[in-house]
Amino acid sequence: MLALALGGFAIGTTEFVTMGLLPDVAASIGEDIPTTGHIISSYALGVVVGAPLIVALGARMPKRALLLWLVAGLALGNALTALASGYVPVLLARFVAGLPHGAYFGVASLVAASLVPPGRRGRAISMVMMGLSVATVVGVPASTWLGQAVSWRAAYWMVVAIAAAAAVLVVAFVPVVPGDPKATIRSELFALREPAVIAAFLTGVVGFGGVFAMYSYVAPIVTDVVDLPAGTIPVFLLAFGLGSVSGTWAAGRLADWDNVRQIVGGLVASVVVLLVFHEFVHLAVAALVGVFLVGALGSVIAVGLQIRLMTAAGDAQMLGAALNHASLNIANGLGAWLGGLVIAAGAGYAAPALVGAALAGAGLVVFLVGLRWAPVR
Repeated sequence: MLALALGGFAIGTTEFVTMGLLPDVAASIGEDIPTTGHIISSYALGVVVGAPLIVALGARMPKRALLLWLVAGLALGNALTALASGYVPVLLARFVAGLPHGAYFGVASLVAASLVPPGRRGRAISMVMMGLSVATVVGVPASTWLGQAVSWRAAYWMVVAIAAAAAVLVVAFVPVVPGDPKATIRSELFALREPAVIAAFLTGVVGFGGVFAMYSYVAPIVTDVVDLPAGTIPVFLLAFGLGSVSGTWAAGRLADWDNVRQIVGGLVASVVVLLVFHEFVHLAVAALVGVFLVGALGSVIAVGLQIRLMTAAGDAQMLGAALNHASLNIANGLGAWLGGLVIAAGAGYAAPALVGAALAGAGLVVFLVGLRWAPVR
């Protein structure tokens, strides 16, 4: 489990470190920050494209071998990022780095679930996801510090080193899990036509967008709404990361108890927390607690939807788990975009919390409709 989680730690680090190093990258490649920000979108696009495609192509491969290829792809994408010069090469390198993301979690989740009794399946999958959450607390701050102190390229070389360590641990500790000799690209992708898969996927796209609608603007919220100095922003980022770790730990146990209630409860609680956050965001302690809770509930929803998609996908469980990360990356872009629209309209930096509450509520409606329209068989 720790070997699998380390791969997730490497992925979480590379996914989020770019945000902290964006000014450094922009200065290096000679572009402004908004233009350079497209490299974040390029990584997300790589996740969305790579998740279903790689899983479908690799369904017949032994799972440990596929994990090693994915970790190698992660290392390659980050090495290319560190070596790239110029806007387009960096953009393309980030796309390559994003390709293994969703597929890795799909394969790792399936392997983890196969190693434990059915009653502990949720906890095993949450352990894999824990690597992603811990990265927000440890990997991202450490690599950001390294990138600022040495060079932004050093941060991506650090990810290459973590990926190499993950590969060693996978070889040493992850047992051989055979592939599915009957699997075909068509049979894997056929799961995309399942109504239950579509419903769960859309729940992630819409409902999880509520998290990013607020969190994408946490820095100006801290400085302009809570009226705290910029030096306190890392405290709020740490609170989100600690909330994410706590939520991931709880999510596995909640999933083993009742996966449907886990998702419904997570979405309902997100609506409430985001509404309360909007009303009391000017109070520093309330804002800090709110950011922590949004991080925790986001993880509860994300892990819950991963298990829901694996169940709904039937024999294509690996694809179901991978699709979850595609949906979360779409949610990232959707939430940030809608939050930016209300800010641009003059509603203020607290307004994205209301957008987040609306998205979480819409995600709840999608999920409840999906329960009736597309129950998991």
